[in-house]
Amino acid sequence: MKQKLPEDPSGHPQGSGYRPLSLRDRLWRIIFRSDTGPGKTFDVVLLWLIVLSVVVVMVESVDSIRQEHFKLLYAIEWGVTILFTAEYLVRLYVARKRLRYALSFFGIIDLLAILPTYLDLILTGTHYLMVLRILRLLRMFRVLKMARHLGEASLLMTALRASRPKIAVFLFSVLAMVCVEGTLMYLLEGHVNAGFSSIPESVYWGIVTITTVGYGDIVPITVPGKILACVVTLTGFAIIAVPTGIVSAELGREISAGRVDRRRCRECGWKGHDIRAFHCLYCGAKLPIPQLPRGRLPRADV
Repeated sequence: MKQKLPEDPSGHPQGSGYRPLSLRDRLWRIIFRSDTGPGKTFDVVLLWLIVLSVVVVMVESVDSIRQEHFKLLYAIEWGVTILFTAEYLVRLYVARKRLRYALSFFGIIDLLAILPTYLDLILTGTHYLMVLRILRLLRMFRVLKMARHLGEASLLMTALRASRPKIAVFLFSVLAMVCVEGTLMYLLEGHVNAGFSSIPESVYWGIVTITTVGYGDIVPITVPGKILACVVTLTGFAIIAVPTGIVSAELGREISAGRVDRRRCRECGWKGHDIRAFHCLYCGAKLPIPQLPRGRLPRADV
């Protein structure tokens, strides 16, 4: 029989080649990973502390609550700040590439989360910038295993970038239209209405009206002015859905492009099929096997 090797204090057999993790490695796994029980617990506690600190900052801006519970809010604020400071220093200590972490998005956010409280000792009022700590809640994607949804976010950002030129042209056209309408309103109302005392004031009214906001601080009083106001308002209703349509069209195009591959049917020659398809939609011939990333398999036709 094969003799069993005695175990070391960590529970692993001696001579097995296992090297116990150092304290730094264990801390790194807890702080930067959430695939273990302690790591997930650390992240969940951290998220609750972030929520607590943001709520404290918001509540403190209410005069009655601040005057009544100032000492408690002050103590919570500094307590959370000290914990975040210790956490940031530990992150720097255990990070395998300290400079890379410090200059990363989350590294900068972690630093900004603790600076306002210390700056408030020099510049009064800067502690309200602690609401930036809410950005640390982005770590929720890692804790709740929501990273798979980042692909959908990337799809949306791609659609927005593709829509940018069209939306820019649209906004320029609307601005030109508002300038013309504002100038006409100045000519119609300027001599009898103090609200339209200049073309910039009239353009401001045109922007507020065409966007259907309607503050009501400036209103036309003449019949021609009221007729023009009706035209501007109806124009706003007609064009308000244009940006939404542009983004929706680009988003639909991105989604369609993501589901269609470049396989060509050997029988009819049609190119561009659903990535899940095994047969051509037009002639029914069998398609070549799609080239998918390793680990993914196409689903059967439905």
